[in-house]
Amino acid sequence: MSTTKIALVTGAGTGVVKAIASALLEDGYSVAITGRRREVLEAAAAEWKEHKDRVLVLPADISVPADVARLFAEIGKRFGRLDLLVNNAGMSAPATHIEDIPFETWNAMVGANLTGAFLCTQGAFRMMKAQSPQGGRIINNGSISATTPRPRSAPYAATKHAITGLTKSSALDGRAFNIACGQIDIGNASTEMTRAMATGVLQADGSTAIEPTIDVSIVAKAVLHMASLPLEANVLTMTVMATTMPFVGRG
Repeated sequence: MSTTKIALVTGAGTGVVKAIASALLEDGYSVAITGRRREVLEAAAAEWKEHKDRVLVLPADISVPADVARLFAEIGKRFGRLDLLVNNAGMSAPATHIEDIPFETWNAMVGANLTGAFLCTQGAFRMMKAQSPQGGRIINNGSISATTPRPRSAPYAATKHAITGLTKSSALDGRAFNIACGQIDIGNASTEMTRAMATGVLQADGSTAIEPTIDVSIVAKAVLHMASLPLEANVLTMTVMATTMPFVGRG
């Protein structure tokens, strides 16, 4: 178990991301958690009393460059290095016909899901290239929508497809600096966001169907496995999903 590695987890106050941060703490990481709402982050941190000396709460809007610069400055000041960035922060929107999607919704989703991941990746690269020993790991939350969209989800699907491009570009650009970058695509983890799946969600054929989910702890274990590899090895992409969810196949 590592007692020295430093992780930054974005969007870490609830759901899957909270479970990931918790798993990293249990594994010995010091973890900086960020999100827009301080009260949500502090509520999560309060649950980790036994790890309180290894938790740093840093509220920020990661779609804003100045906030991201401040975020990484604080991590440098407190810990002096960064070993792992887990890019999770993002948002979704109700299913909407593409012609009816407000421009404001598109912009907000691009900012939260894509621009934020890009800015944090920039910050991580700068720190990981400059530190000694050089290097680190970045894990992006892509979602199954990075491969196959749901109906009426153009902004979400577009940003998540773009995360795959960011992952591959980061993996390529990081080679010379011992920076590994991979992506986890999560299918139907049981959170507030996926609660509607218990009553039925829109399918590609226009029907509504109940979809199975998996516990968030399963996703956290998968991320922990990716993070545990030595930097000479990388999981470029991993899909973790409910076995019987309607993803593989037609319909």
